[in-house]
Amino acid sequence: MNEEIRDKEIRVVGSDGSQLGIMSPREAMKIAAEQNLDLVKIAPQATPPVCRIMDYGKYRYEQAKREKEARKNQKTVDVKEVRMSLNIDVHDFDTKANQAKKFLKSGDKVKVSVRFRGRELAHPEMGKTLLERFIEACAEVGSVDKPPKMEGRSLAVFIAPKAAK
Repeated sequence: MNEEIRDKEIRVVGSDGSQLGIMSPREAMKIAAEQNLDLVKIAPQATPPVCRIMDYGKYRYEQAKREKEARKNQKTVDVKEVRMSLNIDVHDFDTKANQAKKFLKSGDKVKVSVRFRGRELAHPEMGKTLLERFIEACAEVGSVDKPPKMEGRSLAVFIAPKAAK
């Protein structure tokens, strides 16, 4: 920008977008100073480098505004967790499954974990069957993202929402 441009010659674009031609940076700085604007290098890899005469402060402000707008439109995906124990009853299971379906419909991932207490740890296959039943219950709104895996004393599976059509 301005005096920091060290090239021998540059291609200059005016503030209105018109081509002013190839000239030395000193000449371009004079033209920019007459218009009370800045000389900004926009394409340093080109030969010769392309510089534009513009209000740099206004340009940075508009760029920040565009980035903020883009961030506002992004959807963050949260990971919600549903915990169960190995000897869960039917109604409790259905309630947890409905809760997970609600999370998946709103676009969040769901981590379903079965906690093993005491001697339950000797029967991880029972936890796997429970998780498979849970995956089946959520099949219409979600699909398995990561398969069931032991994490310490709990068996966990990640379910991702299916793409909306």
